[in-house]
Amino acid sequence: MTDLAARTPVNAEPLRRWLAAHALPGAERYDPATGVHTRVVPAPDGPVVVSVDLGPDARARTVRVLTAGASGGGDPSAAVLATVGRWLDLDADTDAVEDALAASPRLAPLVAARPGLRVPRTVDGAETALLTVLGQQVSLAAARTFGGRLVAAFGRPVADGLTAFPRPAVLAAAGPDALRATTGVTGARALALHTLAAALADGLDLDAAALAAAAGDPDAARRAHRDLLALRGIGPWTADYVALRVLGDSDAFLGSDLVLRRALGGIAAREATASAEPWRPWRGYALLHLWTDAVFA
Repeated sequence: MTDLAARTPVNAEPLRRWLAAHALPGAERYDPATGVHTRVVPAPDGPVVVSVDLGPDARARTVRVLTAGASGGGDPSAAVLATVGRWLDLDADTDAVEDALAASPRLAPLVAARPGLRVPRTVDGAETALLTVLGQQVSLAAARTFGGRLVAAFGRPVADGLTAFPRPAVLAAAGPDALRATTGVTGARALALHTLAAALADGLDLDAAALAAAAGDPDAARRAHRDLLALRGIGPWTADYVALRVLGDSDAFLGSDLVLRRALGGIAAREATASAEPWRPWRGYALLHLWTDAVFA
């Protein structure tokens, strides 16, 4: 058990609700009685089961991290702690973000209502990217169902009744027909899923691009974004969502997103994107404030 410090206090409740709403059947579990979220996390020696507890405070300064390991017991390693910190966006300087966004009349009340709001990132770039493809143009509930079927069919059991999301090479080897039959998605979606899995298995490393960008090489994230857009079945919404959650681009913005456009008064995608220009370089956090207010208020 380890207490992992956040750079600035975390607004715990919206983060808990996001994690619960996006929990992947078979690979994640949320306990509404305790607020503890448990999921499979990759580690150098193989996936482990990790639980995170944001605590009872509205604004948490630390996150308690526990791990059951691959066979039960054990404290979280430094690598696992780094992954959890990235996942929960604990290094974010939300004070700087909020100082900038509070200048917007549209965002000021949202920032005041939810100081310390995080952008949920990822524990595994390939997993999040593949789940994003499954979530294209369907409800969150449907996307979770599709993802759970992939986990059940192709994942590897880890511990505590949870299963690791299948590696890209496994999905690539299965082929689009098997992916379609397993998940129940359309043929076009299964082909896009297989195309992305094959690219990831062949060397498209989203996590490496994210780490390079965090270390001061933003071109790495831009190249990964371009590589995604070059794949059949991957459009701007998917690539931008991956940029936000996987590549760590805090300025990523999904102007075509339906929930966002409704939150901005039902405007067109082009207008939504134009309206967000003053929010640079924090459009990703603006997006999360608008999404959170629309979905979880």
